[in-house]
Amino acid sequence: MPRLAEVPKAEADPFVDQLYQVLFGDRDPVAEPGTATGTPGNWWTVFALVPDCFKHAVDGFRFYRDPNRKLDPKLRELGQTRAGYVRGSQFVFSQHCKSCRDVGLSEEQIQALPHWSVADCFSPVERAVLAYTDEMVRDNGRVSDGTFAALKSHLDDVEILELTYITAMYEMHAIMSRALRLEYDDVDEPIVEIPVPGGGGASSDVMNMVDEK
Repeated sequence: MPRLAEVPKAEADPFVDQLYQVLFGDRDPVAEPGTATGTPGNWWTVFALVPDCFKHAVDGFRFYRDPNRKLDPKLRELGQTRAGYVRGSQFVFSQHCKSCRDVGLSEEQIQALPHWSVADCFSPVERAVLAYTDEMVRDNGRVSDGTFAALKSHLDDVEILELTYITAMYEMHAIMSRALRLEYDDVDEPIVEIPVPGGGGASSDVMNMVDEK
């Protein structure tokens, strides 16, 4: 379950209800969750708590899909999908793998996204975009001069700004989805202590046991 309340159809703002109708039809997405792509759909029902935030986010989706964008959609999706992977968001990564197919990236490229640096199925400009994305997300925006120079050799200033904005926007969505446990990011913390079988005491300190030998 998401960590915040969800807004049922009967309580939705008119703009939110319009999107609910598109995504869920006549169903109440809280009582009967599920979207056409298989997600629970609770990103929408939680964001609906603040209708102007909901609209702002939807406007962001429209921005990157606008035909006025100069950035190649394939490069855009590489940035968005890799951002989801690096930030550890199953939701963003999974959804944008599907978007990668929609814009014409090959199945080989999609499968290679987790290990792109040792894959040979990406062009020089695609590799530059992926390296830039990694340094933006993994290194918190500390992009090296060499990586930026490689990107600049392929893309102009407008394309780079669009790429930067859209990739950063999807890093935000990845972070929010994880923090609020939305969609496929509703998972338990994987890094926890594993109990010693039978309880355990001093003998559970393995290094102490080794030191005694």
